[in-house]
Amino acid sequence: MKKILILLTIILGTASAGFADKVLVPMDASQTNHLKAYGLSYWVLEQEAEIEWLLNYRGGSFLMDAYENIIKECKIRGISYETISTSKAEEIKAYIANPTINAESVQLLEAPKIAVYSPKSAQPWDDAVTMVLTYAEIPYDVVFDDEVLAGDLLKYDWLHLHHEDFTGQYGKFWASFRGTAWYKEQVREAEDMAAKHGFETVSELKLAVVKKIRDFTMGGGFLFAMCSATDSYDIALAADGVDICESMFDGDPIEPGAQAKLDYKKTFAFHDFIIETDPREYEVSDIDIDPRARRVAEENDLFVLNEFSAKWDIIPTILTQNHERIIKGFMGQTTAFNKDRIKSSVTIMGENKSLNEARYIHGTMGEGQWTFYGGHDPEDYKHMVGEPPTDLNLHPNSPGYRLILNNILFPSAKKEKQKT
Repeated sequence: MKKILILLTIILGTASAGFADKVLVPMDASQTNHLKAYGLSYWVLEQEAEIEWLLNYRGGSFLMDAYENIIKECKIRGISYETISTSKAEEIKAYIANPTINAESVQLLEAPKIAVYSPKSAQPWDDAVTMVLTYAEIPYDVVFDDEVLAGDLLKYDWLHLHHEDFTGQYGKFWASFRGTAWYKEQVREAEDMAAKHGFETVSELKLAVVKKIRDFTMGGGFLFAMCSATDSYDIALAADGVDICESMFDGDPIEPGAQAKLDYKKTFAFHDFIIETDPREYEVSDIDIDPRARRVAEENDLFVLNEFSAKWDIIPTILTQNHERIIKGFMGQTTAFNKDRIKSSVTIMGENKSLNEARYIHGTMGEGQWTFYGGHDPEDYKHMVGEPPTDLNLHPNSPGYRLILNNILFPSAKKEKQKT
């Protein structure tokens, strides 16, 4: 009922929009706040109004009807917009429809229901996705092991994995931080959660969670993960039934011959990886390019977004919409994916070919889709434990954060909903 009243208010306010029939929200360099523009689009979808996402047109602009309340929201949120006539909008769409132009128009029809898998004790600034969702004013629910194991993922279209270690090794922080209060509390919380659900070890708990998330994705959900949640998720799947944890993590030694027992057929993105069994090493496997081997200066740490055919490869085109094609790199517990460890079925959307590394990849699993994005914070090159949060008011046009928000809107443009 609330949505109906808001939509009626929008419609009744149309007359005040003057002779403008459409609002174009440009997403090229002229846009004052790219990140909030995604929040505006989400808000419009919540009102059950439609949007056209003009892929590869002025940075992936949004086109919508010129309702008074939409124009008002643009002004309130500090978003650049242009009011244009219906005839001008048709000219733009005719240009996009030209088969020689690498562009496409996609309808967005509904606001996806979003969940973030994260410990309830985590602060919102611990994770880039929760920060940008908050800044863009896009609502989300926080879920964790209780909700996942209870089957609550069925309520959602889109799930983000907080920078979790799904192998049950607490992020491999043992060597450096085992004496700190926050590490001890993290271990206690995880062990209590495992016991609550009848598991003897945290690794067994996380495996059960991983399988639920796998089923969510295979059933048609969209999975997005960053940093250590990417590779540790796949490692947990491959290690189903194999103990890969040393005694300080689960109370008994690693299983003899564990490496040879991994099953790569079960993973989403990676294959033939070698797990890191030394508990003193920060890495969990060789999926992540070891930062000690990269030897790249910050100013040279970049990756390029690959270009796709908007009319034929529409999914990666949606996910790579941006006003810049060269993106600043940023580090994390998992920074960059070794291309030799990526399955051939995976689409590499962002990479540094000279370093043989991918930063932004996508694939399908069953009826669903997933995206893995390396690094921790697109506007904090080396985010260290205990550092203050990034202030996104200082980065409203961040191309690195835009990639996250492309994924947020993607479920609204599923293939069966696109114009033919």
